[in-house]
Order: sequence, then C-alpha cells, then structure tokens
Amino acid sequence: MATRKRLSPEESRLAALEAARALLIEAGPQAVTLKAVAARIGRTHANLLHHFGSAAGLQKALAGHLAGTVCDTIIDAVRASRAGLGSPREVVDLAFDAFDKEGAGALASWMILTGNEDALTPIVETIHNLVDEIAPEEAEHGGDPMQVHEETLALVLMAMGDALIGSALSRSLGLPESAARDRAERMLVNSIAALNLPQ
Repeated sequence: MATRKRLSPEESRLAALEAARALLIEAGPQAVTLKAVAARIGRTHANLLHHFGSAAGLQKALAGHLAGTVCDTIIDAVRASRAGLGSPREVVDLAFDAFDKEGAGALASWMILTGNEDALTPIVETIHNLVDEIAPEEAEHGGDPMQVHEETLALVLMAMGDALIGSALSRSLGLPESAARDRAERMLVNSIAALNLPQ
C-alpha cells in the first residue's frame, strides 16, 4: 500500500496553488475548485478548506501567487533592460503573457463576475509593490517616479484588455494580433529614450 508523502503546511499550500495554476491555464477559472485541486494533488477537500477556507479563499490565494510570480519576473526583466541585458519587448511580453497564457486575466474577470472582487487585492497590491520598488530606481536615473506609475497602469490595462478581447478586436480593426504589445513596447522604448537609458 502506497503512502502519501507528508508535506509541511507551506509545502501543501504551495502544491495546491501550483495545481490551481495548472487548472487555470488548462481549463479556465471555472475549473479551479477545491474539489478539482484536491484531486490533482491527492489531498482531501477538507485539507484544502483548512488552508484556504473556501473556493473564494483559494482564488484569492491563487491571484496573490500569480501576481507575486509575475511581478518577480517582470522586475528582473526591467532591471535587465536598464542594464542593457534585455529589451523593453521582453518586459511587455512577460506582462501580456501573465494575463493571457498564465491566466491572470481570465481569473481576474471570473472573480469580478462571481462577486469575489476583493480577491483582486493581492494582484493590485503586488503590482503596487513592484512599482514602489522600481520608482525610486527611476528617480536615481533622472526619471519621474509618477511616470512609472502611469506606465505600469497603462501596461497592466493593455495586457488585461488584450488577454480578454485583444485577438478579436485586432482582427476586427484589421491590425496584427501583436498590435497592443507593439504599442506597449513603443511606450516603454520612448520612456527609456527620454532617460537616455540603454535599450
């Protein structure tokens, strides 16, 4: 008889969040249920209730997990771009992929539609923390920290909108599917050029 590996509470929670993320990407936000996540990791429904309290709690934790992972990647890309080791397009692609391929856009929409808007708080707070970390660095390079706030807002809204209707809207307007990403890239390139930073 096989025995399940005993996980610490942190390991169990992380395993559940990774399973929820996989379900989100594979089948959409409606597939992220306590029952489905429990089945995916070989745990009980009660075990997940203990960690998250409810399906809404799981969604909120997943939103925070996604936001943290994405923002860590984006800040690394921003710093690499400033150091001449990366490009503004890499930053744009990371942000857009987070909302599209990684499912953050679908999850955010699902949470709003199901009345779980407070679950968006981790996403908003994590992005705010990202901006608070980047803005002082921008000031050191002679830039305006508020410009970082504005560009982050524009980039996130563009990425979210593109994830939800970008493909259909681009086709309707006779534009390439990459049109929103291309526009976001131009925004960042212009910002970097204004500071005379390496691209």
